[in-house]
Amino acid sequence: AFTNQEVRELGVLPGADIEVLPDEARLDSLSEAAVQQADRTLRKKIEIVQGFAAAAPQGKPRKLTLRFLVSPIELHGNVAGQVVGMRLVRNQLELQNGRLRPKPTATVEDLPAQLVFRSVGYRGVPIPDLPFDEAWGVVPNDAGRVLLEVGGRPMTGVYVTGWIKRGPTGVIGTNKPDASETVTCMLEDLAAGTVIRPGDASPEGLDQLVRSRQPGCVSFADWRRLDEMEVASGQPLGRPRVKFTSVDEMLAALGGKPA
Repeated sequence: AFTNQEVRELGVLPGADIEVLPDEARLDSLSEAAVQQADRTLRKKIEIVQGFAAAAPQGKPRKLTLRFLVSPIELHGNVAGQVVGMRLVRNQLELQNGRLRPKPTATVEDLPAQLVFRSVGYRGVPIPDLPFDEAWGVVPNDAGRVLLEVGGRPMTGVYVTGWIKRGPTGVIGTNKPDASETVTCMLEDLAAGTVIRPGDASPEGLDQLVRSRQPGCVSFADWRRLDEMEVASGQPLGRPRVKFTSVDEMLAALGGKPA
């Protein structure tokens, strides 16, 4: 989970050589097939990483090792409560519901360690009445169509996109083709007539439904008011804006109740 620019800059660090184990940079058959369908950005990322694996050390004072297809499963400590090592498990990739997923093997490896930083990361949470894949923290789906269960049939008229669709990976640029894929499915279903047909499909009907379930919703007109207030607050300070930082603060600025 990194951009090409980020990983490329590691290669020009003045104080550290970059090490990638050749076996971990080599693509297996499933990855090779996936890369053939991938965009140019991913292919370039793989090219950079494999370049690190093939490069000879330059004798810099430190070494930064990037590991792939391994996961930390255990920390080892001493009697003083200090960390002294980490156990890694070797993963292998397998195809699950059309996507490559890591699966632990029986191979483990112990590394000495004096300091460990934990990356908290993100995980999707379930929504009432919507299927949820507890193993991966996503809503089970096929190209954005929500499935009744993992590997099951699609729910009519229910779709997802973004991290709840594929997990917490990628940035805004990644979300664009991801959203496009989901919208393509929506248009296909619309053409096939496999859609939900509400009793009142008018914009006014939708507004009434949303407000009946969430009276404190914020409309586009409310957002415009908040935008103007943020920009006005920033002008005396020479800043583009001063943002509201909580829902309560925004609602208070709207007079305690959205329009």
